[in-house]
Amino acid sequence: MKKTVVLGASPKPIRYSYAAVQQLSGKGHEVVPVGIKEGEIEGIAIQLGQPEVEAVDTVTLYLNPKRQEAYYDYILGLKPKRIIFNPGTENLALIQRAKDEGIEVEVGCTLVMLSVGTY
Repeated sequence: MKKTVVLGASPKPIRYSYAAVQQLSGKGHEVVPVGIKEGEIEGIAIQLGQPEVEAVDTVTLYLNPKRQEAYYDYILGLKPKRIIFNPGTENLALIQRAKDEGIEVEVGCTLVMLSVGTY
């Protein structure tokens, strides 16, 4: 089972990060939502801070580039196979650092990728 960290997860149902957690879980992916507000998404607790997560396949970002800066070392330290930069999260500095570490980078929408089967 592929493990995905949803960074920028929100307990608000109107947020795309919420929908991403729902859909990833619904399609059988192990999901670790990480955010700044306590809460849960369909019974999955949102982790706060920078929790240790092992065997990460994908980090999908829902943080704007400025907010990502505090997480650079955390994201890269998870050693994911890929990072998905959802619309509005594109960040050339982090993209370059990820590529330098051999991490696959995708600029796209997790929800669209799931709906068309390219996730």
